[in-house]
Order: sequence, then structure tokens, then C-alpha cells
Amino acid sequence: MVLTGRFAVVVLAATVVVALAVRSLPALLAVDGALAALALLDLALAGSTRALQVTRGGDTTTRLGEPATVTVTVRNAGRRRVVGGLRDAWVPSAGAARTRHPLHVPPGRVARVDTVLRPTRRGVRRAERVTVRSLGPLRLAGRQGAHRAPWTVRVLPAFPSRRHLPSRLARLRELDGRTAVRVRGQGTEFDSLREYVAGDDVRSIDWRATARASDVMVRTWRPERDRRVVLVLDTGRTSAARIGDGTRLDAAMDAAQLLAALASRAGDRVDLVAYDRAVRADVRGRRGADLLPRITNALTDVEPELLETDAAGLVSAVLDRVRQRALVVLLTPLEPAALREGLLPVLPALTARHLVLLAAVRDPRLSELAAGRDDVAAVYDAAAASAELTDRDQVATLLARLGVEVVDAGPDELAPQLADRYLALKSAGRL
Repeated sequence: MVLTGRFAVVVLAATVVVALAVRSLPALLAVDGALAALALLDLALAGSTRALQVTRGGDTTTRLGEPATVTVTVRNAGRRRVVGGLRDAWVPSAGAARTRHPLHVPPGRVARVDTVLRPTRRGVRRAERVTVRSLGPLRLAGRQGAHRAPWTVRVLPAFPSRRHLPSRLARLRELDGRTAVRVRGQGTEFDSLREYVAGDDVRSIDWRATARASDVMVRTWRPERDRRVVLVLDTGRTSAARIGDGTRLDAAMDAAQLLAALASRAGDRVDLVAYDRAVRADVRGRRGADLLPRITNALTDVEPELLETDAAGLVSAVLDRVRQRALVVLLTPLEPAALREGLLPVLPALTARHLVLLAAVRDPRLSELAAGRDDVAAVYDAAAASAELTDRDQVATLLARLGVEVVDAGPDELAPQLADRYLALKSAGRL
């Protein structure tokens, strides 16, 4: 049994009136007793919540930050109408904007209410019970019951860099020979012959074909396909640092999705492994349309682990995974101390067999602090930030000497810059 706010207001008003006008305890008790009897009558006339059949339906997946709609369906199998309210309960991270809805279900009829979710965390968000409150005709009292209606929404990683994909695919089509632009480089394949135009590389002239034709003929080339790309996400403690509205790992996931989508359209095979001291996600040898969904689903439940990454184990996992030469993209923070003690000593074993590209998220706050000169505290902050940036640049230079390509960019620029570096390697024939 539930008592409404209307009942409380009526009781309070009646008590005040009787106390001031009659000033009699028996009269006060009689009025309160009459109100209690009305509440019991209202309860008896309220529709039964036990006769309701409650189910959920709607969206089962969404991306972080994007809306999902879940519908609660209420079927009244009782003999009285149910008038009142419904509470569609979810865990807080599901981001339900409105969980309470008015409800009116006549006997034998069905009512539906929609709850819009905007999740704030990745992973599986589970629904709680649906609570229905059925009020009597006087709206003084009613019945309340909770119903189990299991439902889950799988929240996939955000993919804000998706907006950069069309422009990178256009550049890929140029490299792949679907437009007039052609490239030549180590590891490219002969495609066809065409007439020489101003600006063509004279080294591409085919003298035999020129001798047979009336014009100078040049060879055109296309980048090789079916290369191997291995995406490695560092999920250790350094990836848990917050930058902007997310973590370093969130920015790395975004960059990995864009590069995976681009590489799959280029015809390359893509592997993904998320690692700290154990494998947290594993996608092997995929390409084509099913690559990006598999990577996205694999990364959904991956969270940063508050422990130091085992660099030797990470390198071993990559070497065991792929034997032939591949592009290995290490999405790991460019933390000088952690790299010097962990990755740098074991990196030569990786660079000896593969082309290695390290992509790191740079905190834009460092550049802001380094430019500060407003007061004494800002000068000290600027000195510390400048020292950190210098140390990062020194480590990047050391990595370059080991043959490692380095992309160090802010969370919004990392994904497009990584895609551009991939296309540059493709264009140069280094893949």
C-alpha cells in the first residue's frame, strides 16, 4: 500500500480545520478515521499491479555518448484499469534522462513508454526492476509492485574520428589507383602504362614501350595489398590518466578504430591485441566489413589496469602472433620513465622483424602550461611543463634512432595523424 501526497495534504488540512474550529479530540479522531477509511476504499478500487505483464525491448547496442531507446511494454491482464506511474530503473552510468513516466492501462490493453539512455561509460549497462504504482479513483492511496524485465545495452567505444574517414579513403583511392594519381616506391606493384605528362618521374619511363609507341610511355604503380597491420593497445596504469573528457586509453581506442577501418578498405589484414600483463582483447587476421565491428566489440569491456605493463610480455605477444614482416602500431603513452625502463630495452627485438610505429596521446595542457608567464606560480608550472615536453622529445628522438616511427598528438589529433602516417608509409612503399 502507498499513500500519495494528496492524502497527506487532505489529512493535514482536515486536522488544522478540526483543531481550530471544533477543538475536540473525538471529532479529530473521527475525521482522521473517515479519511483512513477513504484511503482503504481507494486502495481496494485501485487496479492490481500483479496482473500486469511487463517486458522491455528496443536498442541493444549504442556507442558511448550516443542515445539508445528502450521501450517498456505493460499489458494489463486484470479486470480494472491501472492509472498511476511507472519507474524504469537503470544503473546510473546508463544515463537515463527520465525514468518516471505516467501510466494509464485499461483492462486487456497495452501501454508503452520509452526511456532514452545516453551512457557515460563503456561496457554492458543493465536495467533494474520496473516499478508500477496503481492509484485509486480518489488518488489518495494505491498499490505498488516491482517487475523483473531483464534488458542490457552494450555500450561500444566512442568513435569521434569517424568524421575523418571519408577524406582518408579518398586519399587511399588515389594511392590505390582508382584516380589519376599514381605512386612508385619500394614494395609497390606494376599496374599499367600511360602517356607521359609533365611532372612524371623520368625513372618511370618504359623505354621499350616508348619505342613501340609514338609517345613516351611511363609505368604506373599501385601500393601492395594484403599487408599485415598489428594494433597493440597498452592497457597498463599509464593509459588510465585522464586527458580532457576521457582517458588516454579512450583516445587510443578511437585512433585504433580509424586505422582499422582505413586498413581494411586498403585490403590489409589487421590484428588487434590489448595487453598489460595479460591479453585483454584479441582480434586476429581480420579484414573486410566484419573487421571494425569485431574490434569495437572486443574493446567494449577493456578498461585500464592499475599496474605496470609487462613490456617484454607485450613484445613476445606480438612476435608470437605474426611471423612475416608487418606494421606494428604501439598505442602506448609516451611516458619517458616508463619507456626507458620498460619498452626501450626490448624494442630492438621488435624492430628487427617489423616496422614499428608508436602512437602516443599528448596532453594539450602541457603546451598551455609551458606558455604561461602570468605570475610566479605560472612560471614554475611553465618550467615543469617545458622540461616534460623536452624529455618527451628526447625519447621520441631515441625511438627514431631505433627505427621507430613516432606520432605524438593530442586526443583530437591522434587518430587523423596516425591515419596520415599509415597512408604515407603506404605511399612510400614501406608496407
